[in-house]
Amino acid sequence: MARPILYYIRHGQTDWNAELRFQGQKDIPLNDTGRAQAQRNGEKLASLIDAPQKFDFVASPLGRTRETMQIVRQAMGLDPMDYRLDERLIEASYGLLEGTTLAEFKAASPELHKLRKRERWTFRPEEGESHAMVHERIAAWYETVQQDTVVVAHGVVGRVLRYHLLGLDEAEAAEFVFPQDQIFVWRPGSEKLV
Repeated sequence: MARPILYYIRHGQTDWNAELRFQGQKDIPLNDTGRAQAQRNGEKLASLIDAPQKFDFVASPLGRTRETMQIVRQAMGLDPMDYRLDERLIEASYGLLEGTTLAEFKAASPELHKLRKRERWTFRPEEGESHAMVHERIAAWYETVQQDTVVVAHGVVGRVLRYHLLGLDEAEAAEFVFPQDQIFVWRPGSEKLV
């Protein structure tokens, strides 16, 4: 039996994204750019999906993903609140780095910054999670997907899903810069961007 299709959307931009600030599990709201990205993604999704009632809609519990999902669903002409949350889709924790900019991290901890660049998949910030750790919970979540699904989640979650579904190299998966203005359509071994 063919695995369900995933339509994956990273939440719209926040001010912290624009500042290259480690956001992780901090509940930072969308900015106006992020709301416009979500609106456009919803309009694109409306043109891609003929029968949205046959889809599951699921989001990370953080506010930026919930707001993105609500904007997407409204743009599709659907009840903005009719979706579910799944705790496993929450962004990777950046631990003590949350709230710090990339430039601040590099200046304060140049050796750790180099280690993160070298070993991105397994690098674990103090009190945080590595991509490898996030992959464990996301792989378990993916096994529960039973129908075609629209997912709104985060950058690291998207990276590990790409790794899981496309059979990518760990380094390649971890280095991917995940856009906030595109929709990924995934089946195992297949990816399309719209």
